[in-house]
Amino acid sequence: MKRRAITFLIAAALPAFGAIQGTVVNSTTGKPEPGVPVSLLHPGENGMQVLGSAKSGPDGTFTIDKDVPSPPALLQAVYKGSTYNLIIPPGSPSTGLKLNVYETTTGAAANKLAMDMVILEPGPDSLRVSERFELENPTETTFEDPVKGSLQFYLPEKADGGTSVTVQAPDGMPIQRNAEKLGRSREYDVKYPLKPGKTSFDVRYNLPATDTFSSRRIRTDFPTRLVTPSSVTLSGDGISSLGQEPQTQAHIYEVAKSAYEVKITGTGAFRQDDNGGAQEDTGQPKVEEINARVYTRLYWVLGLTLGILGLGGALLYRRGEA
Repeated sequence: MKRRAITFLIAAALPAFGAIQGTVVNSTTGKPEPGVPVSLLHPGENGMQVLGSAKSGPDGTFTIDKDVPSPPALLQAVYKGSTYNLIIPPGSPSTGLKLNVYETTTGAAANKLAMDMVILEPGPDSLRVSERFELENPTETTFEDPVKGSLQFYLPEKADGGTSVTVQAPDGMPIQRNAEKLGRSREYDVKYPLKPGKTSFDVRYNLPATDTFSSRRIRTDFPTRLVTPSSVTLSGDGISSLGQEPQTQAHIYEVAKSAYEVKITGTGAFRQDDNGGAQEDTGQPKVEEINARVYTRLYWVLGLTLGILGLGGALLYRRGEA
């Protein structure tokens, strides 16, 4: 009887088999954060499914008595209205995990424009436009402005689509967010929290076939770059050529004015149509949308992004030498 009691006590002291254990840490204060709900998520046919949940204790620790599911396995914490994710890589330990959360701020230092890239792909029937914004938050807080939002952008007249934006946060999967129209004509904003690091926003729309493109830069704290396929060139007042990206031979231009119009010569595209009509945001990552509409474009968008950054950096270096 005594032996059975000892065995029971030892078993009770050991962690549950397959349990996921970690600590929620407030990286703004550097201290463990108690009372934070944490969920284990896994994609399914109807989107992300909650496999288990827990709440962090007084010392910030949490335990979810579930085995780690097949990849991708995701832990998600909700703190002060924002969600924070931690992906559990295949084969990695399921204990000793650290899930970071942050305090919120509306300070401008946590919302810096790091890229504004407009990709123009003119065809015989339409002008396809893809604009990528990258916002950088170099602080240890999460930027969240419920009034102005995180991103403001201009949508030209006759644009088909563009009010549904693909957002990629530093610690999550791409999701769709609806843009809201501001009081000013043709201007929209996206209310999405900016966690520390870079968050990208992809706005896509079509215009009727045209040989001109005009738009407006709402934020001018970073140069706007216009990108076209090798068979397409641009000209106009207030734009300058930065040359061609070496791998894709894409033409890259820099815009100096806040409002601009360019003349388009030629037609061309970077990739085949990916059947991408923007869908309504549900607040949850959509597996179908991610595979069909985001990752199929990711390789060439990233390639252009890196090429443009490299070419822009080289140009600045040459100017500095001069």
